[in-house]
Formats: sequence, structure tokens, C-alpha cells
Amino acid sequence: MPKIAIIAALERELAPLVRSWPKSKFIHDAREFTAYAADNAVAICGGIGAECARRAAEAAVRRYSPEILISAGTAGAAAGELRAGDTVWPAVVVDTRAGSRHETAIHPGAPGPRPGPRTVLASYPAIAGCAEKRQLRKSYGAHAVDMEAAAVARAAEVHGLPFLAVKAISDDADFEIRGLNRFVRAGGVAAGSLILHLIPRPWLWPRMIRLARNTRLASESLCACLRESVLTHTMGSGTRAGTVENGGAPRA
Repeated sequence: MPKIAIIAALERELAPLVRSWPKSKFIHDAREFTAYAADNAVAICGGIGAECARRAAEAAVRRYSPEILISAGTAGAAAGELRAGDTVWPAVVVDTRAGSRHETAIHPGAPGPRPGPRTVLASYPAIAGCAEKRQLRKSYGAHAVDMEAAAVARAAEVHGLPFLAVKAISDDADFEIRGLNRFVRAGGVAAGSLILHLIPRPWLWPRMIRLARNTRLASESLCACLRESVLTHTMGSGTRAGTVENGGAPRA
């Protein structure tokens, strides 16, 4: 059975990693999940948001009995020094709805390519704009913001499993496209409605193109990080991500 369960929101975030992994479907709690499995890892993309992440993590634990849970995906930068394509391994994940903090299994003394901060990831219940990113930075010391990691952290705690998060930056701290939250529905993006919204607003096109380009860059960086650690067996039972420096890493 796979030692590592990777929980992501959307398949496109993990596409460069799992495109050659065997694919299967299974039912858990009356919901269908798609799993991509390698020798020592399984990846499940559960949808956008905390509840989708919780369900996917529970399904992974029940189906595969992994030894570690990883929340992987793209994130927005809350700290100005992070740029699109950077990858971070947070030491702390904050649930901004509950105000709880979750320590990850990053080893504080692990060697790394360069010194990094004790990275804080804030899980926020919506796509964060510039104002929200600034507030999360001020309130929690957040370096990055996502929507799912805290839910996976809670699932790991419930089942007594180590937890890691790895996130790749898709939008800088000063980047924002207003109104995107209305197109997040049922754990996915209502692409048709979004396109109809964009067609009569050509001033938004350059920003959407930039976001799409940066999201692809983030996905490639994320999957390179995961491939280097998951497929080379540097993460697993009894380890604390020993090849990853505490907090951050440069672009893969």
C-alpha cells in the first residue's frame, strides 16, 4: 500500500506528476474519488475548499492507510518576497476560521539549499485578494495563503498521522482579479460562467492570461518538488521530510 497520500484540490495542479501514474476510481461515503497511484504514493484531487479537502483526506486514509498525509497545491503569496513559481514547505498551517495552528512534520534541523523563514501558511475560506493577503500577513504572520491545507492537517491529527504541506505560488502578494470567488462552485471552477464574464471585459484578459501562465509555472514547480521527494523515497514512515529545509525552498 502507498506510504504517502497527497491531497490536492484540482487535477491540473498535479498533472505533471501523475500523468503516467495508474488511475482508478473508488467510492467512499457515497462519493466517487479518482486516485493516481505510484509505488509509494497515492494522489487524490478532492476539489476546491476545506470540506472537499477533508473528504478527500478521509477517503485516502480509509482506502489506502497511508503513513503520512500531504496537502499539495497552489497558493497565493502573502509575503512580498515570494514570487510565482516559488515553492514553500510550511512549518505551521493556520486555520483562519477556527484560529487553530497546526505544526507540520518539517524537521527544524534538516539541511536545505538556502536559509528560509519559519514559513506560515494560512488556510482561508475563499480566494484571497490583496486586502485579505495583507490582513493574513498582519494577523498570522502568513507567508502564503490557500484554502485546503488546514482541513488536511485536521484529518491527519484525527488519525494520528504526520502531516506535511507543500505549496507553489501562483499569484504574488499584489496580484488580484476581483470577483473570482463567485465562479467557485461545488469544489470546482464554473469555467463556462467565467468565460462569459470575461468576454465583455477585455481589460481583465491580460491578468487572466498572467494568472494562467503563473498557475502552470506553479504546477510544474510543485510537481518537481514532489517528484524529487516522493519518487526518490525521501519522505515516508519515520521521516520528517529530511531533505527539505525548514520553511521554504527556491524554485524547483
